[in-house]
Amino acid sequence: MTRRTFMVSISILTLCLLGGSIMYMLYAGHPISPSFAPQQQGKAATVKAPSPQQAESIQQPTAEILSNRVTEYHIDVKLNEQERTLTGTQTLTWTHPGKKTLNELYFHLYPNAFASPESTFMKESGGRLRSDTMPKDGWGSIELTDIRTMDGISLLHRIQYVQPDDGNVNDRTLAKVRLPMSVQGGETITLKMDFTVKLPKVFARMGTAGDFVMAGQWFPKLSVYEPVFRRGRSTEGWNLHQYHGNSEFYSDFGIYSVNIDVPSSYTVAATGFPTKPAMLKGERKIVQYYADDVHDFAWAASPDFVYAEEPFSSAEVPGVRIKLYLDPIHKDLKDRYFYAAKVALSNFSKWYGSYPYSTLSIVVPPAEGNGAGGMEYPTLITAFGATSDSPGYDELERTVIHEIGHQFFYGMVASNEFEEAWLDEAFTSYAEDRLMEQEFGITTSLPIQAGLIFNPKPLTQPSWDFGTADTYAKNVYHRGKLILLDIERQIGTKAMNRTLSLYAHKYRFKHPTTVDFQRVLEQTTGRSWKNYFNQYVYDGKMADYAIENIGVYEVRQGNEALYEAVVSIKRRGGTHPKVPILFTFQDGHTVRKAFDGTEEQAELKLSYKEPLAWAMIDPDYTLVLENKHINNYFKANIDEKISTRSNVSVTKLLEILIGSFLW
Repeated sequence: MTRRTFMVSISILTLCLLGGSIMYMLYAGHPISPSFAPQQQGKAATVKAPSPQQAESIQQPTAEILSNRVTEYHIDVKLNEQERTLTGTQTLTWTHPGKKTLNELYFHLYPNAFASPESTFMKESGGRLRSDTMPKDGWGSIELTDIRTMDGISLLHRIQYVQPDDGNVNDRTLAKVRLPMSVQGGETITLKMDFTVKLPKVFARMGTAGDFVMAGQWFPKLSVYEPVFRRGRSTEGWNLHQYHGNSEFYSDFGIYSVNIDVPSSYTVAATGFPTKPAMLKGERKIVQYYADDVHDFAWAASPDFVYAEEPFSSAEVPGVRIKLYLDPIHKDLKDRYFYAAKVALSNFSKWYGSYPYSTLSIVVPPAEGNGAGGMEYPTLITAFGATSDSPGYDELERTVIHEIGHQFFYGMVASNEFEEAWLDEAFTSYAEDRLMEQEFGITTSLPIQAGLIFNPKPLTQPSWDFGTADTYAKNVYHRGKLILLDIERQIGTKAMNRTLSLYAHKYRFKHPTTVDFQRVLEQTTGRSWKNYFNQYVYDGKMADYAIENIGVYEVRQGNEALYEAVVSIKRRGGTHPKVPILFTFQDGHTVRKAFDGTEEQAELKLSYKEPLAWAMIDPDYTLVLENKHINNYFKANIDEKISTRSNVSVTKLLEILIGSFLW
């Protein structure tokens, strides 16, 4: 859906010895010295599950640093549940990772996507995302009410909304802030910002539904400044994009300390973990969450959550608290959620590297909040909304497994989802399918998925260039996954496991590109994949092999009559090294062969005592990228008019049948 150098750390015990002043600074939202910042919460010991009343208890981070923490956010935010607003104060510290002198910063203001029908997001999406529709009276927005330097210089008059992708002057999801001073490479700048968010009614991952709140992409977030060599760059610069109908997100890793003010009856789920007990103030409370080595911070709140928690550890997972925030309809399904989470954490950690955080929160929205469901954030995921008390595997287990898979590719590998979304979505979908089959025996129909791809596109293009959400999903999720499966079938499962494991480990916290994955594949297989990637990844090809004609000729060999069959084959799409074909003769005798799928045309000849009845390319559907199976079959003797009518009718029938599977 995606995913600074503070090198000194101390333990929580030392923090306690330093006294309450440091915790007060954290609570007040002021920046603190890097040497005083709590560090990575990973590698925790196995913990005991607290009672529901202890859901916001303190946890202890460890000192391991995993990323090059470019940003540090200290945020105080207050929810006004009646007005559906968030009022926030943010102190942002940013360390310039490049070398050029900079005079401006850029901020993503994502809630402005919901400010009017004229925003780029709304125009491109048509007010729809998946099966979710923008409520007619559900508009939202974000306003910067103050922005200052640490010297107190106001920068409000220096804000300029920019639209680098489409020039839409009505889009205010990206803002440039001109600075009164220059920032040199390696220097750090701190800004204080006040902002107000009008939460939309739940749509496209954020908003409110009754008392339920989903705060995703809710605060002014600094854009990514990429130094030379980051993602193959030859010159450093900002990576700047608006919020589009198809796009998700891309951010730098950093530190977050967030104080959330909500009614005392509300339970809060958030990225990271609580650092102190909730502070009660009359009918309200303030909870403080901390997270590091993450590139986003999200939270949800509701007075109706049914809370459950279990500790989990395995050979690859040192210790994680799995926290469930269930809608009451799903209160009796916690065992299914826990099982799905545990098999996902243990297997994905085994395949792609250990899950390094000490918490994983799963939020189940109410049915009317389903627009916030099925989404990933660092250490926090949302399941689909609770529409019944007996959801199927795809609705519950598959969703949980998919979103936890994102913790590894979106969360830790952290590719650029604006520009190469397949590196997250396709890789996660591949891992999801593998685990669903392993644990639950559930497989997907690959020929149907391939057959649905009517409009294949290059995968290394901006998300909005795919056009419709349907084209985006079928390419980025399905076609990308099929490419990974096709590679696996060519090199074998063991080699594919080595490839993905090496890729995930090598580029953990590194923001890789498609080129990086290609290099790893070539390293593990010892051969070039340039031609393959040029066709299927950098271009939009699918495999398409067709039997053009069958000729059957009677020949004599001595006194014996034989029949020679000549089968003409044409390649209409991308190449494949070996393409299987099945020949069936009139007496039922069969012959299997393979031909070189890199040739544009092939002519296969067979002799047998009976005439050839029919031939079929790829009878077992092993070519996962073949999307036009209708021309794989050819009968040797059939009236041409009947043949044409039959082919057309079968094609139409297939389109009707598979139309119901559209995502």
